[in-house]
Amino acid sequence: MQKLRQVILKKHHHTSVKDTMRLTNKKISEVVGYFLGETASNVALYLKGREHTSEFKVAEEMGMDIHTARTLLYNLFDHNVVRFDRKKDRKKGWYVTYWDMMEDNIKNLYNKMQKEKMDKLKGRLEKEEGNQFYMCANACTRMDFDKAMEFNFKCPECGELMNHMDNSRTIQFIHEKIEDLQQEMAKS
Repeated sequence: MQKLRQVILKKHHHTSVKDTMRLTNKKISEVVGYFLGETASNVALYLKGREHTSEFKVAEEMGMDIHTARTLLYNLFDHNVVRFDRKKDRKKGWYVTYWDMMEDNIKNLYNKMQKEKMDKLKGRLEKEEGNQFYMCANACTRMDFDKAMEFNFKCPECGELMNHMDNSRTIQFIHEKIEDLQQEMAKS
């Protein structure tokens, strides 16, 4: 019984922390833009705070044709940003789809986005720390040791000799980005 109570309390605590994340327009734009692009984020921002908005109204208000609006809405649906309800228009006989934003799912996507960013940074850090890099004086291209050796340490673009490059500043920069992202993730 005690374990069950701890699990319930832990779950409640996790939920309340997650719910404290403020869903700002900037955050919606960042998250939806990351996964689907700027136009889709504009549609998501348009739907924020609205209920049962028809696809025709979305198209008209956003200044786009109905096919583009539908494509964007279904892309948002595929990423669980919006949900829809279809109703038959009694006068015209065709179906009209009404859309609502699912704000809680944007919070989940935000966490997914942060995790993906963290994974990319850690992968890049591992590559930077595990390799030696070479570059010519003209900075045409940057290569790891194996690739530079394939080109006999001569730049494939300008033909200049490629020299070892100190990437300690790059490594430090990535460490700082990881730390910043960890702090941001702890807040949400």
